Amino acid sequence: MLAIIVRRLMQSVLVLYFMSLLVFVGVYAIGNPVDILINPQADQADIARAVAALGLDKPLWQQYLVFLRQALSGDLGKSFAYNIPAIQLILERMPATLELALAATAMAVLLGIPLGLWAGLKPESWQAKLILTGSILGFSLPTFWVGLMLIMVFAVELGWLPASGRGPTTDLLGIPVSFLSWEGIRHLILPAINLALFKLALLIRLTRAGTREALLQDYVKFARAKGLSDARVVLVHVLKNIMVPIVTVIGLEFGSVIAFAIVTESIFAWPGMGKLIIDSINVLDRPVIVAYLLIIVALFILINLAVDITYSLLDPRVRIDETKG
Repeated sequence: MLAIIVRRLMQSVLVLYFMSLLVFVGVYAIGNPVDILINPQADQADIARAVAALGLDKPLWQQYLVFLRQALSGDLGKSFAYNIPAIQLILERMPATLELALAATAMAVLLGIPLGLWAGLKPESWQAKLILTGSILGFSLPTFWVGLMLIMVFAVELGWLPASGRGPTTDLLGIPVSFLSWEGIRHLILPAINLALFKLALLIRLTRAGTREALLQDYVKFARAKGLSDARVVLVHVLKNIMVPIVTVIGLEFGSVIAFAIVTESIFAWPGMGKLIIDSINVLDRPVIVAYLLIIVALFILINLAVDITYSLLDPRVRIDETKG
């Protein structure tokens, strides 16, 4: 297991290097942030000094070498707009995004797996048909429209929940979180629901399909022939064997929830990384954009590694196959 982890980490370094090259070239080759950040009334001498101060007077390859050298020491550059380290700016917003992503993923898992099991075990019942209809709606409705409808119904018409913002936060091990206060939870509910709907629909359909397939397997028929209770058959023989693909989807979708929370954070004015990247794109704040994309890549790599380790715990055959490979 240790050898597998070390090998994956070495591969991750190469992935991060090539992604840094692609991201840097893609971001720095487009547009000119000086046109946005500098006063239009500034003369050519002021513009030249600003360009030199931002390091944009060098050829692109030299800018990348400077970036790479600084990145090796943990410095991903300074924000053009805020004049503070880009990594600091992102890390300040990361707790809000992670809290929102964790809340949305928890909702999807706690509801999606039981509902998918029910739909798979009783496919002809009206409850199963209702669950499948709901999952189709979860796939079909655009996130931004659902978010606006949630605000209109629960914030504007009913007045039950706030429409925007994160609410008061409480420090937990030095990290500000919202879920430790009732007012913070009220601010968290709507954006978390909006972000969870697509993942919930995905988990319902995946769990249902896996359950239907598992029920046809010989080991389930043998377990029932031995006289085991339905609850034990479902929990031990069905659920355990369908968890490998479900864990894969949960892991990858958690990464996508973090990466693509931009729409939800924009609709609900949630002060996370997604809103920050939108603001940075508007002013072509290149260091923040590059740092954000690289952090997202690093998170995906760590999540994939965690999923692989979980594989080996759920299914020993995966560990054996990797060892042979």
